[in-house]
Amino acid sequence: MRLIEKVWFDSHPAKWLLVPLLLPLSALFWLLSSLRRLSFNLGISKSYQVSKPVIVVGNIGVGGNGKTPMVIHLIELTRSLGLTPGVISRGYGGKAPHYPYLVNVKSTALEAGDEPILIQQRCQVPIAVGSDRIASSELLIAQGCDIIISDDGLQHYRLQRAVELIIVDGKRLFGNGLLLPAGPLREGQWRLPKSDLVIYNGKVSADSNNAFEAINMTLAATELCNLQTGERIELFDFIEAHACVNAIAGIGAPQRFFDTLKKHSFVIENQQSFVDHHSFALADFIGFDDNVPLLMTEKDAVKCRSFCKPNWWYLPVDATFTQAEQQVLQDKIKAAI
Repeated sequence: MRLIEKVWFDSHPAKWLLVPLLLPLSALFWLLSSLRRLSFNLGISKSYQVSKPVIVVGNIGVGGNGKTPMVIHLIELTRSLGLTPGVISRGYGGKAPHYPYLVNVKSTALEAGDEPILIQQRCQVPIAVGSDRIASSELLIAQGCDIIISDDGLQHYRLQRAVELIIVDGKRLFGNGLLLPAGPLREGQWRLPKSDLVIYNGKVSADSNNAFEAINMTLAATELCNLQTGERIELFDFIEAHACVNAIAGIGAPQRFFDTLKKHSFVIENQQSFVDHHSFALADFIGFDDNVPLLMTEKDAVKCRSFCKPNWWYLPVDATFTQAEQQVLQDKIKAAI
């Protein structure tokens, strides 16, 4: 974990030096973001409503909250309601030949970003990438989509939305509660009641008596997939054969992945964290023993397939809800359509 993240989430002693230095920048961030919101509220900056409902899946803090599994769950949910969903994304980390860019089976993470490629490979759903989310939405509507799911974009007020879902890491919550860069937040906690639904990823580690509607989400893993062959092995069977593994993670909260492996009784001999959206190369894996299985997230796997080794596996996860919580979510979607 980077030092600044330790300051944000773990109350590292460096906070006594860094936070006072960064607070003026956080104040400037607050001023600029407040003026921007006010501009939209007063109609000075125009927002636009596309012809189909838009569901925004976002957060008020930095990454690693579980947005992508939630987007995948929404794709499956909207399909079960007889809809044809499409996904729009900023495509962070990618450099497409043009924008908006329609992701296809030949697209790479270098073009579209890792999360859009993951979603496309998992769901075979139309995905448009670009900073202009209105243009991306219109492109998907032209492809026949009748509901748009926005992967992130909570602060993209230019695009009107029918449903706002805010994902919160149930363990890390809001860190020190400060705005960037002194803290991890893009917007303050005042933003939560203004959304349609807050979804906690994992067990909430603090009092959750909130003045807003909230449900809980659990990320469940049941199997491991081989990057090279596509072979799938049930998690229990894999652990029986390979209890000792190596692991890497280049996501917003790498420790969450390592903790998941340990929770499933894996013994991690060697683990390495990378920054979110890290562009992997074979040189990143020199220190790992080829005789020990190397486990990674599905998001990391989409960037490693071109140079993967036979002992590399990834762990797909699915967002799961209780029946009552699933009904709450489904009612929100039905109300939008």
